[in-house]
Parts: sequence; C-alpha cells; structure tokens
Amino acid sequence: MAKRVYEVWKGSNKFFLQGRLIFGPDARSVIATILMITVPVVLFCALVGRHLRHEFSQYNAGYAIPVVAVVFTIYVLVLLLLTSARDPGIVPRNSHPPEEEFRYDTSASAEIGGRQTPSVQFPRTKEVMVNNIPVRVKYCDTCMLYRPPRCSHCSICNNCVERFDHHCPWVGQCIGQRNYRYFFLFVSSSMLLCIYVFAMSALYFKFLMDDHEETVWYAMKHSPASVVLMLYCFVALWFVGGLTGFHLYLISTNQTTYENFRYRADNRINVYNLGCLSNFQEVFCTTIKPSRNKFRAYVQEEVQRPPLPTSRTSETQDANEDRRMKVEDDLELGGDLMKISQRHNIEDIEADIRSRGSDIHRHNSSEFDSVVGSDRRPPTGHMDTRHSSWERRSGSWEIAQEVVGVPSNVTESNGYSASKEESK
Repeated sequence: MAKRVYEVWKGSNKFFLQGRLIFGPDARSVIATILMITVPVVLFCALVGRHLRHEFSQYNAGYAIPVVAVVFTIYVLVLLLLTSARDPGIVPRNSHPPEEEFRYDTSASAEIGGRQTPSVQFPRTKEVMVNNIPVRVKYCDTCMLYRPPRCSHCSICNNCVERFDHHCPWVGQCIGQRNYRYFFLFVSSSMLLCIYVFAMSALYFKFLMDDHEETVWYAMKHSPASVVLMLYCFVALWFVGGLTGFHLYLISTNQTTYENFRYRADNRINVYNLGCLSNFQEVFCTTIKPSRNKFRAYVQEEVQRPPLPTSRTSETQDANEDRRMKVEDDLELGGDLMKISQRHNIEDIEADIRSRGSDIHRHNSSEFDSVVGSDRRPPTGHMDTRHSSWERRSGSWEIAQEVVGVPSNVTESNGYSASKEESK
C-alpha cells in the first residue's frame, strides 16, 4: 500500500489529522501556551468581569467587558494555531546531491590502472544575486541542497526553512516565511490581551476602594483574583511587550532574529532592507506563498539514477571482469593440477598427459618439457586450439613448479636422464 508524504517524513515534525496539521517536535508546549492564555481569562470572566457588569448598567454595557475578553482570547488562539500548525516554509529535501554542481579537478587526480582520472569536487558554497548584490549561500548536507538566501537549517525540526527567524518553544514550531506574519500578530495580540485584563482588573480594584471608602487592604481582601491577575499580566507584559517591540524593530529594518544575533557584530550591509514602509508592506501586505510540500500526497517511487559516467567506474568494471575471467581459468586448471601434483615421478606425469590424448593434440618433446618445467623457455605465442580443461585464454601452458607440486629435483633428474641417454 502506497504511503503518504507525512508518513515517511524525514524531519522531526509531528502530524495530526492525517497530515493536515504540522507541528514541531515540541508540540506539547502548545498546550502549555494555551493554558497560560485561557486560564487567566476564565478567572477574569468568572471573578472580575461579572462584577463589572453592574458598574456599567446603562444599556447593559457591562456585558461587553467579559465578551470582549472571550472574543479577544479566541482570536489569539486562532493566531497561535495558524503559527504552530502550518508549514513555516520548509524547503523540500533532495534525494541526491545536485549533479550539475559537480566539478572535475584534473589537477588533483588519482592514478588507477596506470591512468589518471579526475577527482570529483563539490563546492560547499556558491554566490547568488540579491538586489544586484552577490550573496553567498551554503550547501546543506542533510537536505542535499543549496539553501536559498535567508534560509537556515533548524536543528530542532531538522528542516531547512525559508527566511528562518527562530524556533519558538512557546508555539512549538519554527518561525519562517509562511508563518512569521501570524507569529507577530499572535505576540502583539497577546500583549493587547494582557493590557486589557490588567486594566479591567485594576478598574474593578478601584471601584472596590471607592464604593466602600476603604483602604487597599480591604480591596485586596475582597478581590484577591484581581490582584493575582494584575501581577500575572504585569509579568507577561514584560515578555510579550518586549518581544513585540523587538520584532517591530526587525520588521522596520527587514531583519530576522537569526540574522540579527549572528551578524550584529559584523557590520554587514543589509541587502534586504527596502526602507521602513516597504519592509512593513513586505511582511503584512504580500501574498503568502503556498507550501512547497504536499504532505498528504502519495509517495512516488524514485527511479534509481545511474552512477556518474567517470573513467573510474569503467576501469573498476573492467578490472572486475578480468578478475572474474581469471578466477574461472584458475578453477578450470585447478582440478587438473591437483591430480598432476599427486604424481611422484616424471613417468607418471607423462602417462597421465598421454591418457588425455583423445582431447589433446600430441606435441613434440620440447613442448612436453615446457609443461613439466624444463630449463628451456616456454613458447610465448598462442598455441593451437585445445579442447581439454587445460585450455587457458591466454594460450600459455607454463606451470610453476610450486603450483604443480613436483619436487624441485624433478627438473634436475630430467636433465640427468637426458644426458645419460646421450652418453649411451
């Protein structure tokens, strides 16, 4: 059964609803963030907002206070979901390195089989033009691609993300090109929600003091929830408020958090800065590009690509073929040599060879002497066609003494016998 892309995804992301929602590996942190938003709002509506209804009894305007808090909370949660549950701009991985970037370096060549073959070099960086200014981009070994400008590899999600800003643990997702707008709106809206809850809690605290003409301790005793909410919102406001101000600065200068922290001390020229107004328009007024990944699509089997046509490959194949042919020849010859090695004298060897006369043509004594290893040099040219298992593709009948298994004194005894016959 064919699998879908999200089922074989190589990143560290977590998918829900059959690939419709994509989170980071720390998706559980989203639950904690939701609780940190909803619990204070619920306490506010139950313990503070319902009392404020009576303070604005005209036209029932007091009911708007808890309603605004609930609607605003829903809006913040939607922005949180749009930030954490969508593709932040993941660049699809390659299944193999880009072959068009291979370079052959003839100066650093390796010698194989007596011939020089160029070594394959792979550039780690290359330059691209951004606003008529060259920008160096790096090669990602994990995704096997050259990262686009402003793209970086997130070590937590294990993906290359376009216009990578940072990985936010509070939303459990990378912040990139496709969700940065929603991330900023989420942070700024959370800041406004904190201000609203803090202001309404402080207003109710003031009403308690004015109505009963009592001190602060009396108000704190009768409405501890408002005190806790004010303290909580004050602390949260430092965080989300500071984050909102920082990202306003980044948007106005067209920077990312990653670029600001990494290149802040380098005094580099920001080639992406188009001016304050144009920078805000780029973030909030441009169309968000569709995702480059179809997580619910079925995985297509990739056709295996042949290896690069280099001389190194062809030489290796030739060497393997020659080695295979040599092994076959040695196996053919091995059986006969084993039988010959079991003979203990030259007469037995000669008788064994003559017994093969049905398959082997008869030869003169000089050829026979070359078989058993006489002092005369064996013939170097190709011999007539033979039909026995002694046949070698090389045409050579030379057999080493140590292979045949005949003692070293056989050649000497052979020469001695021949000289004895001549003397007779």
